[in-house]
Amino acid sequence: MTVAVPPAFAHGGHVADGPSWFPLLPVVLLAVGYLLAAARDPRGWDHRRTAAWLVGCALLAVALGPLGQLPDDPRGHMAQHLLLGMLAPLGLVLGAPVTLLLRVAPPPVRRVVGRLLRARALHLLAHPVTAALLSTGGLALVLLTPLYAAAERHTALHHALHLHYVAAGYLFAWSLAGPDPAPRRPGLAVRVGALLGAAAGHAVLAKYLYAHAETLPPGLTDRDPAAFQSAAQLMYYGGDLAELLLAVALFATWYNRPNRLRPPRSTRSPRPTRSHRSTRSHRSTRLIKKFASPGNDSLTQTS
Repeated sequence: MTVAVPPAFAHGGHVADGPSWFPLLPVVLLAVGYLLAAARDPRGWDHRRTAAWLVGCALLAVALGPLGQLPDDPRGHMAQHLLLGMLAPLGLVLGAPVTLLLRVAPPPVRRVVGRLLRARALHLLAHPVTAALLSTGGLALVLLTPLYAAAERHTALHHALHLHYVAAGYLFAWSLAGPDPAPRRPGLAVRVGALLGAAAGHAVLAKYLYAHAETLPPGLTDRDPAAFQSAAQLMYYGGDLAELLLAVALFATWYNRPNRLRPPRSTRSPRPTRSHRSTRSHRSTRLIKKFASPGNDSLTQTS
């Protein structure tokens, strides 16, 4: 679903506005920038996290490179969605880029990152329910409305949808199983419920597309119902695989949480005083410092 120079038109019929390798440039920058930051960490960066990040970048490159050069085919588009919106984001999230940034960036940058992590807007977007709606709901909007056909005719909209897949998938994976600091992250029950809801919505959408392949997505002038049924099957089974991997990461994150082995409190805590309440605004800062400490090297450790 990317543009190509030869011939002069991309597979959706719109004029190509750049070389075929151009969408790969951000992926290369992400990989190189991460490696440079990991090399700068004076305390040594976890190689497992580096491997996870590079796997995510490799999946992005496959989606934007070889799959992007295929002829216009719903099965190729669906494979791109699975890689961009589900599999690649999980690898990127497990790479813990925010933690790496907090360990190598100068203090002014760390303060800016801390303020962003405490922002209410980010808390709303990164809530598992909101992230699930952005991910699965966004795909439903593409497949059930003329947006799919419009993206085939307009290159800018086409790339914007790719960016949405990656961003929404990253938010969803981070909200469930990200090792990066996430103040006010909901408990395990909420996260498991969001994952089950997203998985159910993804499966229902795939079955609905399979049953209505002759009319969905709307707005197409030249459709192949058999190809869209194959794409729906790929969406159904490929989505199951991606959600299973995300579930494994979620429970590994929960199992390796820092306070799992702490003994329970034997007495009820006293009612917070004014001085205690005044320290609540600094909890996120302490959390960030904890993730930037040398002892935090678990691939799935989280708040």
